[in-house]
Amino acid sequence: MSGATTGAAAVAPVAASATVSHRSSSIASDRPQISQNLGSAWVTGHGQASLWRRMSSSATIGCANVSQRLLARPVPSAYILTRKASSSASENPFKNILTDLPSSDGGSYGKYYSLPALNDPRVDRLPYSIRILLESALRNCDNFQVLPADVEKILDWEKTAPQQVEIPFKPARVLLQDFTGVPAVVDLAAMRDAMKSLGGDPNAINPQVPVDLVIDHSVQVDVAGSANAVEQNMQFEFDRNSERFAFLKWGAKAFQNMRVVPPGSGIVHQVNLEYLARVVFSHKGLLYPDSLVGTDSHTTMIDGLGVAGWGVGGIEAEATMLGQPMSMVLPEVVGFKLTGKLQPGVTATDLVLTCTAMLRQHGVVGKFVEFHGDGMRHLALADRATIANMAPEYGATMGFFPVDDATLAYLKTSGRDESTVKMVEAYLRANKMFVDYNEPQAERTYSSTLDLDLSSVEPCISGPKRPHDRVPLRTMKEDWHACLDNPVGFKGFALPKEQQGKVVKFDFNGQPAELRHGSVVIAAITSCTNTSNPSVMLGAALVAKKASDLGLQVKPWVKTSLAPGSGVVTKYLEKSGLLPSLEKQGFHVVGYGCTTCIGNSGEIAESVGQAIAENDLVAAAVLSGNRNFEGRVHPQTRANYLASPPLVVAYALAGTVDIDFTTEPIGTGSDGKPVFLCDIWPTSAEVAAVVEKSVLPEFFRSTYESITRGNDLWNGLTAPEGALYDWSPASTYIHEPPFFKGISKDPPGVAPVVDANCLLNLGDSITTDHISPAGSIHKDSAAARYLTERGVARKDWNSYGSRRGNDEVMARGTFANIRIVNKFMEGAVGPHTVHVPSGEKMFIYDAAMRYKEAGVPTIILAGAEYGSGSSRDWAAKGPYLQGVKAVIAKSFERIHRSNLVGMGIIPLCFKPGQDAESLGLTGYEKFSVHLPALKDIKPGMDVEVTTDNGKKFTTTLRFDTQVELTYFENGGILHYVLRSLAKDS
Repeated sequence: MSGATTGAAAVAPVAASATVSHRSSSIASDRPQISQNLGSAWVTGHGQASLWRRMSSSATIGCANVSQRLLARPVPSAYILTRKASSSASENPFKNILTDLPSSDGGSYGKYYSLPALNDPRVDRLPYSIRILLESALRNCDNFQVLPADVEKILDWEKTAPQQVEIPFKPARVLLQDFTGVPAVVDLAAMRDAMKSLGGDPNAINPQVPVDLVIDHSVQVDVAGSANAVEQNMQFEFDRNSERFAFLKWGAKAFQNMRVVPPGSGIVHQVNLEYLARVVFSHKGLLYPDSLVGTDSHTTMIDGLGVAGWGVGGIEAEATMLGQPMSMVLPEVVGFKLTGKLQPGVTATDLVLTCTAMLRQHGVVGKFVEFHGDGMRHLALADRATIANMAPEYGATMGFFPVDDATLAYLKTSGRDESTVKMVEAYLRANKMFVDYNEPQAERTYSSTLDLDLSSVEPCISGPKRPHDRVPLRTMKEDWHACLDNPVGFKGFALPKEQQGKVVKFDFNGQPAELRHGSVVIAAITSCTNTSNPSVMLGAALVAKKASDLGLQVKPWVKTSLAPGSGVVTKYLEKSGLLPSLEKQGFHVVGYGCTTCIGNSGEIAESVGQAIAENDLVAAAVLSGNRNFEGRVHPQTRANYLASPPLVVAYALAGTVDIDFTTEPIGTGSDGKPVFLCDIWPTSAEVAAVVEKSVLPEFFRSTYESITRGNDLWNGLTAPEGALYDWSPASTYIHEPPFFKGISKDPPGVAPVVDANCLLNLGDSITTDHISPAGSIHKDSAAARYLTERGVARKDWNSYGSRRGNDEVMARGTFANIRIVNKFMEGAVGPHTVHVPSGEKMFIYDAAMRYKEAGVPTIILAGAEYGSGSSRDWAAKGPYLQGVKAVIAKSFERIHRSNLVGMGIIPLCFKPGQDAESLGLTGYEKFSVHLPALKDIKPGMDVEVTTDNGKKFTTTLRFDTQVELTYFENGGILHYVLRSLAKDS
């Protein structure tokens, strides 16, 4: 390979910006190949064909060089035939490296596939994250789904990663949350029905790996600022969602290997970190690293524990559950070296926002990021988990922290059994997967490197509309005023100067109140990004206590909430004696689950909402979350800032984001003197002392001993019985989807896209929140109309996320975001479009249905980063049900592109430097996509698109592998899996 860089090639630490090193050293190419160590038995037809497989970068930013990379090498149809050549797996050709791991008591922990036993010097230079992929390939090699040639590709990562080769990966388990888990279980139930119709065994549709589904996305902040908020919100949660919850209870019984963690237990990623993660599996005498994929993009949080995990679309996760290997690009790995230590008063949230900005600038989409360096000694496990959690925001597939002594310490603190911790350490040390910072570090190779001196990190927040728009706290006031002045965009609201000082006075519960542009109306300590971190949670409590001691009080019209990620947080807040201080400032516990961060913020006071709406105020929300896209947090907060929990409390006290904390007081104390942020900010020593005395292993053990036993509300639910689900046509929550109805035993082939109309003409950064919103159902929407027609009262509409088990609601909710900007509407914002043939303006759903009824296919025009944000299979399923056949964009987000492929929608990229505007496309044309015959389609090939007015342009086909072409031929990945299982059955 033309030079990877090594971890030893360090450059000077930097402040807030990256020192970057790209591949600069050449790597010798005459190393021994794996065949020399294993003999010639593995060299079969499987090996040569698999070496032909190539896959493009799934980068969000741009599609340049995709076609060159893919078409530079032949990708014959023999590839697919090779995988299907044998009807069953054969004996693992690497069984000779199975090694016994002695235990400390003289016994044996079990056997494992030993990387040292390969006797290959390339292993020692591999990043730790790649070693996990290597072990998985060795263990699962069967000359069928995983080939010896796949192992060789991973071993030769330094050469093969730049070529973007494809490998199969079989995660050890799958993680779901209920918003994405319900549609996954609905699909599995529908596949059982379809399997029966194809003459197969419905029980063949069953998870083949452990599946954990944590119900955490359904709780809303209906009640806040009161002592009984958590009980009331949970009752509301069950009142709204009992049908969904009963369906999930059925799934837990009907499907093997599926465990459901009941509502009220915590946020999925925090529960995963504190309880579900094994770090090392011990199964039937075999030891192997824990790994997973999840249907939530922030599955990456577990990377902080040294467990390889990332988010995938629900469609891909379902295939993984059913035993299919994931087809993935062998990723490049960015080495991120940390040195020094954080300054006093700087939080892990400040660090992650700094890292996010650096990594976005560096460009890490589709890559692994691996953290290393002496700075790791000063980074607690919870801080690492915070950084790993936001990998989707900086664009990486993973933000990985290899296991070291801090990991083991966390396992003990979180109540893991001592013998288990010893086994984890013994296995990882023996298999070269453990980092010991007390020993000299072996030189590892990275695709490129970044360096950060932790002492250079300063307090910051991020916003007002994107998580990577970092703002140093010292410049926040200046930045805010610039945002008011700037044109409408990610950093602009375009308010005329004369309106920026507007003061709106109103009555709030009988007392005078006032709002301005920048007034904080929501302050939420929420999201596992931060609630899993005792330092920032107890730091927030200390800020609240100091503020109360000085006589400061949050204004009553600020909606404050505390949503701990697990019961452990409440226990250590109670132990510290600081929970009453948070409650005094209005931060009462409102529930154990995702709330404000995903849009489940509940309603703000009617008088507050009216003041905002009638005066067109740019109101603000400040939350300790990971996402702040426009329209996500609350429809009436146009400015949304991500901040550490202590800063959430500080901004709630200030009541505005229009403040310079370094020079302006937060308020006036009871003694009449001004109180500044520095007066209420705790020292690092104060925080550390409270953490040490309050965070105890017994809290973790007692919390999770009863986690699957549930609560009275959960245990009182009656669930259906039987292997097949009894669909109710009257249900507005659970509905049999149409995806598999009438499925044939043979693939239907490829339907041409000819004379398609454009359904939407969109710009850059269209997120999955725009495509398939998760929050509240607007009263003026197609979904609201549907529910009203079926007698559902407005108070029971719930959210789009909670209704993902009903395709009728979700199809109507597609592109229903009230903030979506469609160029057809000439500046008007909202879920409307122009039906081109008639020229009528209407709901996007209504236009889509009119096209479908007329038998007219549709396409979507889009800009860069199409589909960024949360991993939502409905962002692909919805357009599919609306009749969309292709999306032509400047670039796609990794997971969303995969989801489009999984639903049989064609993703096409404009050539670099081109977009709809530069090509003179208005969207009023008719479009034809000139795909060749199936046998002639190649991943990444050029595809010509023509219009009825004589325009033609070339796009890049973003089917990135031959496997994806097979999915397309079958109408989608699940159709392919279903037909394969039906034939086997």
